[in-house]
Amino acid sequence: QVQLVESGGGLVQAGGSLRLSCAASGRTFSTYRMGWFRQAPGKVREFVASINWSDGTTNYANSVKGRFTISRDNAKNTVYLLMNSLKPEDTANYYCAAMLRLGVPYDYWGQGTQVTVSS
Repeated sequence: QVQLVESGGGLVQAGGSLRLSCAASGRTFSTYRMGWFRQAPGKVREFVASINWSDGTTNYANSVKGRFTISRDNAKNTVYLLMNSLKPEDTANYYCAAMLRLGVPYDYWGQGTQVTVSS
């Protein structure tokens, strides 16, 4: 079991920045990849960014590339999402997720943290 707790969401003006955190506990040593996803009201959940726990390889959705940065702190079992140049369309509930093995769906999900970007 892996438990994930997100924090850092809030209200910010367009052009501003936020940093989300995802603290992992439990069987974190077996985690292959961590990801951030988001879901806006009335929309499907979409991929935002991911990072491989061991080697730090990252991947981003085109909509956030160049504005968002995912990183990890292995010692703290924490993954971060630094969001710069925020836009109103970034407004969503942001979730972190853990993938235990490559090629299988994300196994564990956090409860989400709300990000609201005002214009």
